[in-house]
Amino acid sequence: MLSILLAVVAAGVNATSSVLQRKANRDLPAGGGGPRRAVVAGLLRSPAWCAGIAGVVAGFLLQAAALGAGELTTVEPILVIELPLTLLLAARVFRAPLRARELAATVGMAAGLAGLLVFLEPRAGTRSSVQWYVWVAGAGTNLAVVAAVAYWGSRQPRDRADRHGSDRRAAAYGVAAGSQFGLTAALIKSMTDRFSQGFGALFTGWQFYAMAVSGLMGLLLLQAAMNAGRLVAAQPGLTLSDPLVSVLWGVLAFGEEIRGGLRLALAIVCAVVMAGSVLVLVRAPALSGGESRPPPEAAGEAAGEGGP
Repeated sequence: MLSILLAVVAAGVNATSSVLQRKANRDLPAGGGGPRRAVVAGLLRSPAWCAGIAGVVAGFLLQAAALGAGELTTVEPILVIELPLTLLLAARVFRAPLRARELAATVGMAAGLAGLLVFLEPRAGTRSSVQWYVWVAGAGTNLAVVAAVAYWGSRQPRDRADRHGSDRRAAAYGVAAGSQFGLTAALIKSMTDRFSQGFGALFTGWQFYAMAVSGLMGLLLLQAAMNAGRLVAAQPGLTLSDPLVSVLWGVLAFGEEIRGGLRLALAIVCAVVMAGSVLVLVRAPALSGGESRPPPEAAGEAAGEGGP
């Protein structure tokens, strides 16, 4: 129960962080629309961005505490509720109304998540430690996927007619960031296992340093997603890829047990309901509010046409 509570709080903190970061990023040159140094300097001067980064750190610590008390296959799917929480916060920040469709999708996501956990019934791993060759194979595959998706995103052209950049680039970077955070979650889980051996063991193991590097890579990819395009484009891949990769790590590397047979089939149905709910929620005006305005030139022309 403690791990579930910590995961819910972590999702709330992450939702706040996402809205704050996008609020800071949307007023800067998008996806290569200006010098990178100017973009970084602008973010560093933004109180919203600094608060968002503080939220990332706080969410990371809460996630680590949740993984220390529970399993990857339990904690990571719960973090998906970050999306409806992001929606509720964005509705206030971007001043966009919530419609019945978004509220229904929120209920659908909650029901899908509850069903997923009930039918999978995750249990503790059967392996006390992960062998080095499993880490090499798993991390190598994980990083290869991240690199391939990020490279594809970097090759997508920016839509010069849209000052908010390319949605395809934002979506790709979102998937890459979520996949990288999935690897980070596996490293956090391994790190918390070492912590049980004593505080000193935390810093003598390679997991702590690998986790720090992996988390930094995920953060950089997240910033690329937030700056490349709209939050409505970046959020789906980020929301879904993180728990998916984490669950794969939990089952394949840590030996965490889940139900099979009919219960697994029902869990997959619940996962599909969650994915469908995500696709509905990310199209909500609250997530794209304030991000689909016409460029200044078009706005000026529209005003001229309506004038005397």
